[in-house]
Amino acid sequence: MDISVVVPLYNEIESLPELTSWISQVMDNNRFTYEVILVDDGSNDGSWEMIRTLNKGNPFIKGIKFRRNYGKSAALNTGFDAAEGNVIITMDADLQDSPDEIPELYRRITEEKYDLISGWKAKRHDPLSKTIPTKLFNAATRKMSGINNLHDFNCGLKAYRRAVVKNIEVYGEMHRYIPVIAKWAGFSKIGEQIVEHRPRKYGTTKFGMSRFINGLLDLMSIFFVGKFGKRPMHFFGAMGTLSFLAGTIITIWMIIDKLRAISNGEHYRNITDQPLFYIALVAVILGSQLFLTGFVAELVARSAPERNKYQVEEVI
Repeated sequence: MDISVVVPLYNEIESLPELTSWISQVMDNNRFTYEVILVDDGSNDGSWEMIRTLNKGNPFIKGIKFRRNYGKSAALNTGFDAAEGNVIITMDADLQDSPDEIPELYRRITEEKYDLISGWKAKRHDPLSKTIPTKLFNAATRKMSGINNLHDFNCGLKAYRRAVVKNIEVYGEMHRYIPVIAKWAGFSKIGEQIVEHRPRKYGTTKFGMSRFINGLLDLMSIFFVGKFGKRPMHFFGAMGTLSFLAGTIITIWMIIDKLRAISNGEHYRNITDQPLFYIALVAVILGSQLFLTGFVAELVARSAPERNKYQVEEVI
């Protein structure tokens, strides 16, 4: 099969007939073999009944229904598991992504051998309340991930080589950072394509300020797990050592300073009366706790069932 189109959706009953008809037309015109996987993330507006109807009219349209709303990341991850195509295309169900972009995305994956192509909506039709947080996230993600050639990490329209989606896991709000997850998994050939951003035709946006906070936390999680997931002691141990050494150095300095004052006959107040004493005490205790945290994290990592699971590209 050439292409699997994975579409996560939540309460998008009005747009589904037009979207699936458009996708099918593009596929037929380009003679692609395909499947469209519609993942219903707990809709309550009749979207699943519409998916059933669409499936009866076109067997290439498939559906997966969640019992409740889990979020876009869960829908994408489930869709990735079910996808059978050599190239996987993801897009939103609100008709703001154009299926006409599919042939070029497919060509770049198959001919230019990219692992992942991310869409860039250079001209957006969103309110400032959505575009400004998006720009801030994109700038922070570029800085932390080192993927400097992407302008829009959160664009729903993306294309993947099959091996990518079968070797990554998406959860929480991490669909925003799939290129980062792919890079940490060893898929480093990541490109970008300017795509059309169409005005929303039906329904309302699902964007909320809670996603701004969750997205930031998930970015920090990706950065930490990707860098220190298999060696947590390198992070906690280093931080603990620095903190412990800082407290120890301050303590030694205070002791030496007191001995000097005593030897010169100078008045010297008790060490416990000085703010530096409590700073040193906190630093030593914090350093010890961080070090112990590192040991515990190492024990957990070594006991994990995937502790020795690594990405192998080829075996001959």
